[in-house]
Amino acid sequence: MSLPELPTGIQDWDDLHTFLAIARHGTLSAAARALGVHQPTVGRRLSALETRLGVRLLEHTPAGYSPTAAGEAILGNVERIESEMLAVERRITGRDVRLEGTVRLTTVESFGAEIVLPILAGLHARHPGIEVELVADVRNLNLTRREADIALRVARIDQAGLTVRRVGSIGFGLYASRAYLAAHGTPDFANGGSGHALVTTQPELLDGPDMAWLTALLPQAAVALRTNSRYTHRAAAQTGLGLACLERFLGDASDLVRLAPPSPPPLRELWMAVHADIRHMPRIRAVTEALATGIKAQAAVLAPEA
Repeated sequence: MSLPELPTGIQDWDDLHTFLAIARHGTLSAAARALGVHQPTVGRRLSALETRLGVRLLEHTPAGYSPTAAGEAILGNVERIESEMLAVERRITGRDVRLEGTVRLTTVESFGAEIVLPILAGLHARHPGIEVELVADVRNLNLTRREADIALRVARIDQAGLTVRRVGSIGFGLYASRAYLAAHGTPDFANGGSGHALVTTQPELLDGPDMAWLTALLPQAAVALRTNSRYTHRAAAQTGLGLACLERFLGDASDLVRLAPPSPPPLRELWMAVHADIRHMPRIRAVTEALATGIKAQAAVLAPEA
C-alpha cells in the first residue's frame, strides 16, 4: 500500500490533518480537541499551510470555518490520503500481539457507568497492562478514522470496514416519582396523558424507538424538559418534573415507580462494533470478549422479562 505524495508546500501529514479537522468540525477549538493539541497550534498550522500554498483554504464565517473553493477542490483528495494513512496504521497496530496498551471504547454515559465499568474492573484485574479509555458520548464516533476502537450502541453502526455483532438487548419502562403521582395521578392513557408532563430528548433524537413510543403513548402531555442525558432524565423524574422513559437498568435501580402502560415499551438491540483490521489484536479481543461475556451475564438486568 503506497501513500500519495504530499503536494509542494505541504511539509507533513499534520498540515493536511489540521485542514481536514477544521473543515469537519467548523471551529479551531473543536478541531484542537479532535487532534489532541492546543487551539493556538491548530491556528498556527492552518496559517502556515495557507501561507506556503499561497491560497486560502478555509474562510471564517459567523457560523464557523468553511472550505473556500480551493479547499473544496482538495477536500476529497485529503480524505483519501487520511483513509490510506489510517489503513496503514490499522495494518501495523493489528499485528501488535501484546496484552497491553490503550483501547478506546465509546458508549453512552449511563450504560458506560452502570454496566460497562464493573466489566472493566474485572478486565483490569486479569490484564492490568490494558488501559481502557472510555469515551462517554451520544455521538457515533468514527471507528474507521480511529476516533474509537470499539463502540457499544443501541443502533447498528453503519460504517465501512467494521465487524458488528449483537451482544444483548435493553428494555425500557415508563417511570414517575411517588410525589409526582400523588400530585397528578396516574396518567389516563386513553386521553393521551392530558394534564401530564414528559421528560424527553431533543427533536433530532425523537425518532429512537423509546422516545417514539413515549410520544405516541402520551401525545397530549406537555414537555417539561428535553435533554440528551439519560442520567438527567432519571434525575428529572425523581424531582417530580414529569414522566420519563428510562432503560430498565436505570429506572429499576431507583426509587421511581414503574407504570403499566397499555402498549409494551420497546426492546432495543445492543450492538458492539470494532474495525475488522484490529479485531484480532489480543488487547482488542480481550476487551470485546470481556464486554460480550459481561453484558450477557447482565441480561436479566438489561431486559427483564417482567
